[in-house]
Amino acid sequence: DNAAQQDSLVSMTDVFLISLIIGLFTYWFFFRKKKEEVPDLPKMQSVVAPVRDSSFIEKMKKTGRNIVVFYGSQTGTAEEFANRLSKDAHRYGLRGMAADPEEYDLSDLSRLSEIDKSLAVFCMATYGEGDPTDNAQDFYDWLQEADADLSGLRFAVFGLGNKTYEHFNAMGKYVDKRLEELGAQRIFELGLGDDDGNLEEDFITWREQFWPAVCEHFGVEATGEESSIRQYELVVHTDVNMNKIYTGEMGRLKSYENQKPPFDAKNPFLAQVTENRKLNEGGERHLMHLELDISSSKIRYESGDHVAVYPANDTSLVNQIGEILGTDLDTIMSLNNLDEESNKKHPFPCPTSYRTALTYYLDITNPPRTNVLYELAQYATDAGEQERLRKMASSAAEGKALYLSWVVEARRNILAILQDMPSLRPPIDHLCELLPRLQARYYSIASSSKVHPNSIHICAVTVEYETKAGRLNKGVATNWLKNKVPNENGSNSLVPMYVRKSQFRLPFKPSTPVIMIGPGTGIAPFIGFIQERAWLKQQGKEVGETVLYYGCRHEREDYLYREELARFHQEGVLTQLNVAFSRDQAEKVYVQHLLKKNKENVWKLIDEGNAHIYVCGDARNMARDVQNTFYEIVTEFGNMSQPQAVDYVKKLMTKGRYSLDVWS
Repeated sequence: DNAAQQDSLVSMTDVFLISLIIGLFTYWFFFRKKKEEVPDLPKMQSVVAPVRDSSFIEKMKKTGRNIVVFYGSQTGTAEEFANRLSKDAHRYGLRGMAADPEEYDLSDLSRLSEIDKSLAVFCMATYGEGDPTDNAQDFYDWLQEADADLSGLRFAVFGLGNKTYEHFNAMGKYVDKRLEELGAQRIFELGLGDDDGNLEEDFITWREQFWPAVCEHFGVEATGEESSIRQYELVVHTDVNMNKIYTGEMGRLKSYENQKPPFDAKNPFLAQVTENRKLNEGGERHLMHLELDISSSKIRYESGDHVAVYPANDTSLVNQIGEILGTDLDTIMSLNNLDEESNKKHPFPCPTSYRTALTYYLDITNPPRTNVLYELAQYATDAGEQERLRKMASSAAEGKALYLSWVVEARRNILAILQDMPSLRPPIDHLCELLPRLQARYYSIASSSKVHPNSIHICAVTVEYETKAGRLNKGVATNWLKNKVPNENGSNSLVPMYVRKSQFRLPFKPSTPVIMIGPGTGIAPFIGFIQERAWLKQQGKEVGETVLYYGCRHEREDYLYREELARFHQEGVLTQLNVAFSRDQAEKVYVQHLLKKNKENVWKLIDEGNAHIYVCGDARNMARDVQNTFYEIVTEFGNMSQPQAVDYVKKLMTKGRYSLDVWS
């Protein structure tokens, strides 16, 4: 009996314990699940919320539009051209809208034929080495994968590129070709704008032939003369809460006072300048090294990435514009889009003051485009000045030549034009509507995050030159950076910035040899590369040959990072340091001459060592000359013909073994 009682007691205890364990496990399981899921809910909502608000087709139907002009824009020019084309449409009894492809589902292109007399125009800029712009990346990906039937779509493409780059207008050419492959009907030939020549003239020439082709296709006629139509209306705020006014922020109001990651083009980080030193020992130019503190930003970067900075215009230029136009620059105003359906409510963050707009938001230093001159002409009270402005904005050969010489080649900015045309006094709000946005400036990062995880280094040269008209023009960003003096507190040393990822990367295997060619400030990314190779070596990794070809004008004047390079060379991290001083002797010596001199070694590194080649700096001359030198080396030592050598180098590029980070 006793034993039976004990048995039943044990079994009851077992059952109780097992039940308790199951109960606790069940409670823990559901409690844990709940804990994990709760923070996910707002995340999911925030991902869903900003998805494209509507179909561009529905928007066009709702607002009676039949022409949509998509733009792939990195610096704002393609967007500007798209706006001009969409405004043109009204002259032909059509209605246009400019659209950012990032905001819409481009698979809707197959439905555009639902709209009568519909047309899609694409103003596509090419960025870097044949890449799409950031806002056109999704569209590019869709085009590559799409098997859509676009047979009902009518289209035209204008590409914005630069002939000094290897992949001239690659994006424009690709969009034009791919749309045709998907069955779309091209109604006018591909336009190829060249920023190395005269992009504005290329666009005008294309545009003046494009519209007659549209008229012929749809059987419509121009309704009359080009008229000035305001896109925004001015609202002056007399009683406004000062906390609701933009003071230079790029996106969110007060984002500079209350910084929240992640940081990007619309939400830049305010980095403190901790170092700003002059690099050159002599000469007229000012070459500088800056260090930006990113320690509290959670920003990550890799060697070879670019840092973008948002500069501010020179206060004296802003004040002079205010004086000439007799304006109180501290007036608080908004420019509100007259098209209530437009996604773009204001041309820049509003409400703000004219002073803020002219300082942080508008480009006042580049020569204005012809559409700006055309719109401003109506405000010139002198008949001769008005005629001159209209002529420069026309498509006549004489007008184009005048615009080229008087505006472009003379580098006349808006202030210079106002000074040289005393009767031209436009309302400041219309001027602010017309001027393009001030763009971020990109610099190759001159540091490695392995060595400097909390700072980003910049190497730059201040731009300053005298124009044909005898004026002194200064580069906006470089002169603004020059004055960023490190101090313990104070906004003078703050730089709004973000990082743009690049394809300019060190080889995956540290043992792969690298050949780096970077004269002048083209040395910047290679300082980061060398720092990283030194760090890898310290970690005990096998590091391949690290070869540098650097060039400057004079050894005693502008040899940048001389001490650092000498130290790396001495430590054996930099296995070869080849420096060309172009003006220290009668005959000029450049980096390509040193490559030729060492051609046997160069070929051995490429052929036997599978070396990666990197070129950074001037695209117009240096990069081209260096590439031609590689063609010669490959021809001679690879026993190839010239076309075979060209093909060999192009294949290196395709494989990621010949990378360029160049500018013109």
